This record gives sequence, structure tokens and C-alpha cells, in this order.
Amino acid sequence: MTERLATTPFGGGRMSARIFAMQKRVLDAQAKLASDSGGNETGTAEKWQLLRALTEARSAFGLSDRTIAVLEALLTFHPDKILDGRAPIVVFPSNAELSVRSRGMAPATLRRHLALLQQAGMLLRRDSPNGKRYCRRDERGLIDEAFGFDLAPLALMATVIHERAEQARAEARRLQALRAEVTIHLRDVAKIIEAALTEGRRGSWAEHQLELAALSGRLGRTTGAETLIERKSALLTLRLRVEEEYLNSLSNEEMSANDVQNERHIQNSNADFTFEINGHDTKQVEPQADRSAPERKGIAISLRRVLAACPEIKAYAKDDISTWADLTRTAALVRSMLGISPDAYEKARVALGESSAAVVIAAILQRSDQIRSPGGYLRELTRRAEAGQFSIMPMIKALE
Repeated sequence: MTERLATTPFGGGRMSARIFAMQKRVLDAQAKLASDSGGNETGTAEKWQLLRALTEARSAFGLSDRTIAVLEALLTFHPDKILDGRAPIVVFPSNAELSVRSRGMAPATLRRHLALLQQAGMLLRRDSPNGKRYCRRDERGLIDEAFGFDLAPLALMATVIHERAEQARAEARRLQALRAEVTIHLRDVAKIIEAALTEGRRGSWAEHQLELAALSGRLGRTTGAETLIERKSALLTLRLRVEEEYLNSLSNEEMSANDVQNERHIQNSNADFTFEINGHDTKQVEPQADRSAPERKGIAISLRRVLAACPEIKAYAKDDISTWADLTRTAALVRSMLGISPDAYEKARVALGESSAAVVIAAILQRSDQIRSPGGYLRELTRRAEAGQFSIMPMIKALE
């Protein structure tokens, strides 16, 4: 007959079907591991890695951060880094010492969190005849019998805990992505409305502002995915309406490309081209134009090559960018999102030509995280173009 430790609770604690079932599961798992029929399960785990995984997955087990703190304190009483659940792992701290290692937690609070760990199936009580926690040692000083808290169930749950932790990390990444989308939509809609109001565009901008304000409420740290998805969908719907209304407000002159100016101002030279990255100037000597590339009235580069080097601008297109006119329309919208004033953009169009100015906007958008002042940068390029010292080819080559 198999010898078993006494596991009924001491004093007023009552035995229950749940406690008995958990003890049975632990004993069966240990017997299975002892017979080498546990498959890939080893019943062992590095205790601090396991604690970290449980911290990430604590909500899946209904545990709070304070309950995890109590478990951490219990783990400090086990001298080994590895928890071997194939046999009981009994720790027997006094209430006073356990309280100290739990950051001074009150006895009643400790008892509550210990009960939660037991309910979660991570802890078994091994009560002594008098309810005290202690151990008996043999003549060699080795522990022969111990009474306290058995951590073997925690070790036997290692696989499940790590799986739940991975699920928690995946959900955290999903929520982070949703939050990022919400933030981007809020920013883009706000800047388009601001640009429209600044430029005196026709449209229902006041109504859009009110709708945006209603969707700009603070999202709490624990806001769930359902709420984030609803907010993102509402903002995306608003964004599409705002973008369409802004595009419809553009004049024919703003929507058309001026190829004559491109022909006059876009030329190949040996002038230096400076691209500001994180506050530092990186100079490149402009190479001779790629004569094999398709040219379009002074644009010594194909639209396909521009879009390959600056793919981000395609996300802002109403439909697709298949012509230079499509690029120009989209650049007019992106200009306001980058915080570039209408005056700065108008001067760039005059100096560079419509299509080349659109290419510059696409390039600035592509490097928007590295250019400190898009407006100031565009003005500097405009000044160089007016002096005949700038062409777009080196800018595109720097992005390829």
C-alpha cells in the first residue's frame, strides 16, 4: 500500500472534494512521471522563470499581483533554483518570516492569498499534527519529514503556465497594435481638420471636430480588445469621410501637375545633396541621371521607382497611386499631416514643379521619424532648388 502524507487541514480547516481531487491529481502526475510515462513532461521547472510566466498569465488563473508576491516569498524558502514536482516540495516558514518576505503583509491578508494559491491548484497544505510548520531531520541532518506548504503542484503546472503566458503576450501585442491604430487615426484626423480650418477649406469641419472629440476619450490601461476595436472602426469611418471631404475641397490647380516647371527646375548636376537624419547631415554626391529609366517631361525617374522607395504614401491614397496626378493629390493631403504649412508647400511647387514637390513630400513621409522639422526641411530644399542645386534623384537613391 502506498504511503501518503497526512493532507487533511488542521483545526477549523475543512476537507473538501476540491482539495481531495487536487491531491489525487498531484499524486497521479507524480506516479506517471515516476513510471517514465509522462511523455514530454518532466515535472520540473526553473522557479524564477516559472514565476515570471505566471506573473504574465496571472489573470488567466484569477491571481492578483499581491498573490504572486506571496508565492514569490514562498519560493525564496526553497533553496534550489529548480522545482522538481516528482516529489513533495515542502517549505515551512513561520508566519513572521513569511510576512517579512511578503513586504510586511498582514497575517490575515497572507492567509487570504495563500488560500487563493491553493484554490488555483498551485499549492497544497501539508499540516502537521499540531498545525505548526517544521521539519524532522535524520541522523545525517537531511530532512526526513516536513510540514508546511507543498509547491509540487506549481511545478507540475509549468507547461500550462508557460502556454498561458505565451497567450497573454500575444494578446498584449494585439492590444498594443490596436492602441497604436487608434492613436494614428486620432492624430491624422485631427491634423486634417486643423489643416482644413487653417486653409479655409469648404466642409463640415466643426461637425467633424465634435465627432472627433466624442471619440477622443481616454482609454484605460485595462481597456479590452472589444472597446478598442469599436473605437478604431469609428475613427476609421470618420477618417475616410474627412479625407474625402478634404480631397474634394482641393482646387483644379492643386490637383493638377505642372510639367513645364518640372522641365525647367528638375535637372541633373553634381551638387551635394544633404539629408538630415536625427539632427546630423549626411552628404551624398549626386550621380549622373539614370538615362535608362523612363522619363516624363523632366522627371528623370519613374513613378514605380518613386513608390518603391517611398511605399508609405500609398497608405494615404484615396484609391491607388497609378499616375503622377494620383501622387500629387495624395501628397497634398500628406503635406498637412506632416505639419508643413500651405505657404511652404506652395513655394516648393513653384521651385520644384508639381510632381517633383509631390516626390519630395513622399520622401519626407518615408523618413518622418528621422526628420526633425519637415516644414523647415522642405524650405531648405526649396531654397536649393531655386539656386539650381537640387534634384530628386539622390533623395530617392538614398531611400532605396
